[in-house]
Amino acid sequence: MPNYDYECQKCGKRFEVFQGMNDAKLTDCPQPGCDGQVKRLLGTGGGIIFKGAGFYQTDYRSSSYQAGAKADGAASAPPAPAAAPAPKSAD
Repeated sequence: MPNYDYECQKCGKRFEVFQGMNDAKLTDCPQPGCDGQVKRLLGTGGGIIFKGAGFYQTDYRSSSYQAGAKADGAASAPPAPAAAPAPKSAD
């Protein structure tokens, strides 16, 4: 259920109301003693937050693309350093 911001045109009070999308807009200020009209303010909306894995472009590529990407990554990887010879022991 979205929340809407309202502002009273008379007293300037700003408030937030949780309403259904099909509910009627508020018209009267809730401030005691104020009989002003309220105006619904434009909001920026809610942001979408993607959490976890699975939201990247490459996650849904075909298996042939993924195999090619692995092969390309292995080919461009620097070669592993050669193992150093074991030191000789002086017996």
